[in-house]
Amino acid sequence: MVTTENLRSRTTGHLLMVSVAVACGITGALGAVVFRFMIRLVQTAFFEGASGIESLFDGDLLGEGHNPLAIARGVEWYWRLMIPALGGLIVGPLIYVFAREAKGHGVPEVMAAVALRGGVMRRRVVAVKALASAICIGTGGSVGREGPIVQIGAALGSSIGQALRVPASQLRTIVGCGAAAGVAATFNAPIAGALFAAEIVVGNFAVAQLSPIVISSVVATVVSRYFLGNYPAFQVPPYGLVSPFELLPYTLAGLVAGLVAVVFMRSLYAVEDAFEKIPIPEYSKPALGGLLVGAIGIALPDVFGVGYSTIGDALTGNVPVAILGVLLVAKIAATSISIGSGGSGGIFAPSLFMGAVTGGFIGTYVHQWFPDSTATSGAYALVTMGAVVAAATHAPITAIIMIFELTQTIGIIPPLMAACVVSTLVSTLFQRDSIYTMKLRRRGIDLYEEEERNVLRGLYVHDIIDRAPERLSAGANFQTVVECVLGSEHHEFFVVTDRDQLLGVIHLRELTRMLAEQEVLRPLVVAGDLMQPNPPTVNENDHLHVVLQLFSPGLVEELAVVDADSQKMIGSVHKRDVINAYNREILRRDLAGSISSNVVVASRGQQVELGGGYVLQEIQPPPRFFGHTIRDLDIASTTGVQIVLLRKRDPDDGRSAVRVPTADDRIDEGDRLVIAGTRAAVESLDVI
Repeated sequence: MVTTENLRSRTTGHLLMVSVAVACGITGALGAVVFRFMIRLVQTAFFEGASGIESLFDGDLLGEGHNPLAIARGVEWYWRLMIPALGGLIVGPLIYVFAREAKGHGVPEVMAAVALRGGVMRRRVVAVKALASAICIGTGGSVGREGPIVQIGAALGSSIGQALRVPASQLRTIVGCGAAAGVAATFNAPIAGALFAAEIVVGNFAVAQLSPIVISSVVATVVSRYFLGNYPAFQVPPYGLVSPFELLPYTLAGLVAGLVAVVFMRSLYAVEDAFEKIPIPEYSKPALGGLLVGAIGIALPDVFGVGYSTIGDALTGNVPVAILGVLLVAKIAATSISIGSGGSGGIFAPSLFMGAVTGGFIGTYVHQWFPDSTATSGAYALVTMGAVVAAATHAPITAIIMIFELTQTIGIIPPLMAACVVSTLVSTLFQRDSIYTMKLRRRGIDLYEEEERNVLRGLYVHDIIDRAPERLSAGANFQTVVECVLGSEHHEFFVVTDRDQLLGVIHLRELTRMLAEQEVLRPLVVAGDLMQPNPPTVNENDHLHVVLQLFSPGLVEELAVVDADSQKMIGSVHKRDVINAYNREILRRDLAGSISSNVVVASRGQQVELGGGYVLQEIQPPPRFFGHTIRDLDIASTTGVQIVLLRKRDPDDGRSAVRVPTADDRIDEGDRLVIAGTRAAVESLDVI
């Protein structure tokens, strides 16, 4: 029933989310603008020196008229070699010491935070990611700026949500708002920003999640246009579909784009594995990577930074075809080295670069062979640019819309759609994961599997089995059956042999039809005559989603559980228990996300109210706990306190890692405990 109080609560909740979305849009846009200035400042400092910095504040602070490629070509060869290495020398220790999640391209970390931690991200990520990525890009690292700004915007959104202490479900959406704001402000692409956050980061197009994301994206675009102007990222001629025949070569370009994306993904993680095996400190590896990128940049400075200048040249057909092929190989190598060595930056701009040079290469020959029925190479560069992005991210819708907004060229949409769909199909054929989820899978995180396990795929029959179902022997007379029914709350009565072998089941709905004639039936009918033979059964280790499918016709309320080997009946499972397990699991997931949000506050030693008189707090364990396992201490029964998380200190480097404890975990000096219980019980542990 909808009450005035419920309506008021819903209205307040909607207004809160709208307000937060606006705040995320503003902060995300400002973050993007500041980040862009930081890149410009680093580029000027390293490639132009003091004189460049002096003139920077007299001209274009955000680099609209700035051509970093021309500047890189103008410096001596040894500076092209050393500047990326110097950048890596700064970035490596910065990430290693302050925020290791700032390493790499950023989007996977946001996806993991949304899916596994309820949207909780550390506030320091904003500063560390911005600084590390600005230095990496500004000194010539072959990376893009969209990954960092997604992580920066998402971290800003997470900080806002944590400050407001919203539930985990809302915090995830707010993180999506921050990510959308960052993308929209960076590329002047409000629709693509919203789609990117919904399709890739949040993974949900539901209206409740999408509406705040759209609002945030629009607000960020408006704010960024105030500082940057309303211009497309790339100025391209008005390309379009010249003839229907041209869809064939565009489809071929999409196929090649899918293969290029697969090569890029596998190269990226192969290089990452190679760098992990190099026996030098982790924080020094970005410097080595920068040195290798610099070596490539001596001959091909086009690989430095985001590469928008070269993309623009490819879109207008101003790059020689021989150079296009070389640039493709060089960019794959340079980007793989920059990110694989531990640098910080995104993969979106490199994917655009690879797509542009691939399409330009294909388009040059297509136009030579069919000059009257095909467009020039620039059109193919534009289409394949989107196709490589779609294949790498497995997000064709976002890629299509983003290329349109980046170029504002509507005539190219039909071939762009065809190429993006084909490239994505080719990519998924060879590579199940996108370039984002592939990184998570390598860490043992399967977002698809986690999503399934959140409900019934992680629960089993043995979790809810009823060990005492109603049993009847096949020879039981009608009177015995009736007495059993009248004295029971069950709806199904299982007929078994003396050795508990299941023979059939008697349904209450069938039996009630005979009660009116029980005087006649009493001497004539036995349980074996009333039963339905060969009823559906389940095993103790079956998933509950399988059980729910057997219940779905709605004809039974209880199923027999039989032993997988002997086929003896060992219990039953009730439909109501499956539904209750489903509801508990949903509640547990939301509670887990909420707790993860509250742990951030609890880690500062503050008590977090959980409701009902319960609190959450991180404490230093009392000395009497040292050297004992959680099982030995039996804390739950002796104090009424539950240990939720254990922050275990590594004796080698002094760092700590948080994990869910087991009964065999030993508590040592230097460890920390996140505990939950009543306020009195928590305080009784001599909280420090």
